[in-house]
Amino acid sequence: MTDFDNHRRISRREFSKTAGAVTGALAGFHFFPALAEKKLEKPTLAGIGAGGKGTSDISGAKRAGFEIVALVDVIDATKLSKLEGRLKKMGQTRQENPDARFFSDYRDMLAEMGDKVDAVTVSTPDHHHFHASSMAMQAGKHVYCQKPLTHGIWEARMLDQIASQTGVKTQMGNQAHANDHMRRCVELIRAGVIGKVQEIHAWTNRPIWPQGFAAPPTEEPVPDGIDWQQWVGPAPWVDYSPRIAPFAWRGWWNYGTGALGDMACHIMDLGYWAMQPDSGQRLAPKSVIAQQQGATDLSPPINSVITWDFGPSQYAAKDGFKFHWYDGYIDAHFDRESWQLIKNGDEYNHPNEDVLEGMSFSQYGSVVIGEHGKLFFHRGKNNWVLKSSNHVDGFDWPDPSLPRATDQDNYREWLDAIEGKIDQGQSNFSLAGPMTEAILLGVLAQRHPDTKLVWDADAMEVKGRPDLKKHIQREYRDGWKLIT
Repeated sequence: MTDFDNHRRISRREFSKTAGAVTGALAGFHFFPALAEKKLEKPTLAGIGAGGKGTSDISGAKRAGFEIVALVDVIDATKLSKLEGRLKKMGQTRQENPDARFFSDYRDMLAEMGDKVDAVTVSTPDHHHFHASSMAMQAGKHVYCQKPLTHGIWEARMLDQIASQTGVKTQMGNQAHANDHMRRCVELIRAGVIGKVQEIHAWTNRPIWPQGFAAPPTEEPVPDGIDWQQWVGPAPWVDYSPRIAPFAWRGWWNYGTGALGDMACHIMDLGYWAMQPDSGQRLAPKSVIAQQQGATDLSPPINSVITWDFGPSQYAAKDGFKFHWYDGYIDAHFDRESWQLIKNGDEYNHPNEDVLEGMSFSQYGSVVIGEHGKLFFHRGKNNWVLKSSNHVDGFDWPDPSLPRATDQDNYREWLDAIEGKIDQGQSNFSLAGPMTEAILLGVLAQRHPDTKLVWDADAMEVKGRPDLKKHIQREYRDGWKLIT
């Protein structure tokens, strides 16, 4: 069965009356900005996704100054016989917020809580990011959404549009974006410390979860306390297995976006942000191509190398710049019996020695190459390495131009925006949306490897490939289709 019961049908209708329907076009949105504009003493927050990453998002928001009034999750920890492994966090979140109302469906929460909720964190699997965030914004709620911002390209464009039109305060959960050292490196690159940018390289050892499988795991009974219909939500149906959730969903095209979607919003962040034009114009690639190993119709690759060509731009060399991505262990395979990736060796995909110049690939996650030098960067470190020619002699080191986040905390920066102390956090959806689009274009290239995909950002289509539209804007399951 893939439909919902009458209670859920009623709550969806009530939600449409209360919070406005999700639409599938730029026009026709129904907005409720009053909540977003009201003066708040201590903003109230609902955590959509209360285990896993949701645990840290809720605790981070609470520490920043939010009052937690609602929790939403498809797993009701109070009904589970055992709270083991990753499920322990679910019980922890419930215990730490005993007065928060609990829901298994965020549509019910938005309909029933109304103006008792000022803001939401969205810490669900990728395939729920768009529906949860768009519904919340249209109900006037400020939104902090985990990375990648959405599961699909069209969805990222829509969240950017909805955020702009509603005026709510938004933030994507790439936490290092709030760190002073990243903002300083952005300032230095834009000021020309390595000259005009020619190439950017970024890499990760992920995936560390199963990828590259060709058939689903064996179906198992759904445990009491897990709303599996709600977990699948708008995506294509799959029968329950603990080898899918709560963690391994990242290795499914239908629910996650693989290693690229999981990590690129962190590791590509410096390079993409540094190249963002001052005009605020959308930074979009002209084309992308991927090489990969192990992808199937169900699952992303075991490893991949991707290249985006961004063409000329404000901070790029005359011929433009290319962005290169590397993920996965070089010698690894999927083992169906254990449902794990088995790696033979510890070396993962990374740039060659011409790029690294003796620097350890395991110590750094990105390098920006300009006409006069290189900047090596790791988001988890508060220093960086500059390799440059004598171009730095007499270089006019710029004063800070980007605002610094309070306590280098992206939850606090989001709260500062909600309280009117700043206009928006720096990782708001106007930057996070276009960056996610570019990254998800790489995901599309992984599904069609060794083929150059020429991108028309305005039309949101791959030139000459109408067959790919189903991956750019996919159909949703019955009960989750958009109302236009």
